[in-house]
Amino acid sequence: MKLTHLDKKGEIRQVPVQAKPIVERYARARGFIKMSPSVLEKIRNEKIPKGSVFACARIAGIQAAKKTADLIPLCHSLNLDHVSIDFEFQEGGIEVQAQVITSAKTGVEMEALTAVNVALLTIYDMCKAVDKNMFFENIRLLEKTKSNKIPVSAGMTRSVIPAKAGIQDIL
Repeated sequence: MKLTHLDKKGEIRQVPVQAKPIVERYARARGFIKMSPSVLEKIRNEKIPKGSVFACARIAGIQAAKKTADLIPLCHSLNLDHVSIDFEFQEGGIEVQAQVITSAKTGVEMEALTAVNVALLTIYDMCKAVDKNMFFENIRLLEKTKSNKIPVSAGMTRSVIPAKAGIQDIL
């Protein structure tokens, strides 16, 4: 297996992408924060003392996706066309999903994963005063596509648009 972040001498480098075409890129990632039922209820009823947990976590996740190249040294700087952060109450916690879309020479999976992680960290920060036992699990990339085959979720329903649809059909 060839590692693309290594040059012929084995030195770390940023992958050159200048020869790649600009195509539509999509990535979706998810993560889960486990917490007590009482904190879930406080979030559901907007009773967390610091304010609206989901509003703050959504903005933090979007900002994080836009700053990924500043956080992860070998990532390319990308102009993102769309970032969405969705939340779903589940048994024992909250699932966070991020979707990222751009037209670029390289993928947006790191942006989606960064968005999920920072949204989860923000939920933790907003709720740590009322639950000291929260933890994260199952943080992972769910899908990554390029060209005109961009699936999109409507909230957490994970529906798929036709393969011939473009970004203009998603937004």
